[in-house]
Amino acid sequence: MTLTRRWSAFLLAAGVFQWVVRPTYQKNIWRDDRSFDSGPTAFLLVHLVLTVVQLALATVLLVLGARGWRRTRSG
Repeated sequence: MTLTRRWSAFLLAAGVFQWVVRPTYQKNIWRDDRSFDSGPTAFLLVHLVLTVVQLALATVLLVLGARGWRRTRSG
């Protein structure tokens, strides 16, 4: 499968967006009153897992977008 430059740019933008938004979101969750009650709560842990998974998926999007972008440029 060959990605067009437009789809490659979309994947790159989606990956960058997630890498900008999710850490900020997690920082806000960390500061939330529901995050700690004599230790981390389920609220914090669930959001932490979601953030880790989302950043892993964002990294995949960045890799796929970068590969597609390079291949359309050289091809």
